Amino acid sequence: MTNLHPTARERHVVVLTGAGISADSGVRTFRDHGGLWEGHRVEDVATPEGWERDPRLVWRFYQERRRQLRSVQPNAAHTALTAFARAVVAAGHGFTLITQNVDDLHQRAGSDVLPMHGELQKLRCEACGTVVVDTLHVDPGRFVPCPECGHPRLRPHIVWFGEMPFHMAAIERALAHCTHFAAIGTSGHVYPAAGMLQQARACGAITWVQALEPPVNLDPRDRFRQGRAALAVPVLLQELAQELGLPTV
Repeated sequence: MTNLHPTARERHVVVLTGAGISADSGVRTFRDHGGLWEGHRVEDVATPEGWERDPRLVWRFYQERRRQLRSVQPNAAHTALTAFARAVVAAGHGFTLITQNVDDLHQRAGSDVLPMHGELQKLRCEACGTVVVDTLHVDPGRFVPCPECGHPRLRPHIVWFGEMPFHMAAIERALAHCTHFAAIGTSGHVYPAAGMLQQARACGAITWVQALEPPVNLDPRDRFRQGRAALAVPVLLQELAQELGLPTV
C-alpha cells in the first residue's frame, strides 16, 4: 500500500497517528496527566536502564498492556483510515501510515502501517535478535524464553526512551515526498514524531491536525479539527479526499 517514489503527477499522503486514535477503543494511554500508569516513572518502566535494574517490574507493566489488547477493537477512525488509504492508492497516489501507538488496532482494521515505537504483540530476544509474535503468553509474573536460542527472557518489542525509533529511513523518504499530511490524535510532545508536522510544512505539504485539544506543535497554517478521533477523523478524511479529487470514501 505504501509507494515512496511518486511521479510528478502523483500526490503522497502521510498520516501520523498517536494515542488519541486508540483512546476511543478503550486503550489506556501510556501517560495520563499525573504521569505513567500506576504511578511509575518513565525511568522505571520505559528505559533500557529500568529494564536492566528491575526487569520484573517492566515485564509486568507491559504484560498488562499486552493482555488489554484482547479486550479492545478498532474504532471508526481506524476503519476510515483503511478505506481512505485504499482510495488514495487506487487513484495512483502514494500513501504512508505512521503510528506512535504500540497496539495492533491499525493492523486489525486492515491497514499497512509503520509502527515507529514498536508493537505490543511482539517480543524480542536481546541475545540473538529474534522477534516473535506472541499474543498468548501474557502472564505478568512469568517471562517468555526465546524459542530460537533459549535465552530465559524476551523483552517487549517496544522503543524505550533513549532508543532509536523503528522504520526511520522509510519515514524520512515518505516525508520527503509528502504533499498532504495529517497528524491524528497526537500531543506534539514526543520527538521525533512531533517534528514530522513541521517537516511536512517545510516540504510544502497541506497539513491537517486532529486532537481533543490543540497540540503544542500546532501552527496557524494547519487545518485543525477538534474532537474525538472516532467522530472527527472520518470527516477529516472526507475533506482530504475532496482535496485530492477522490470519490467519497
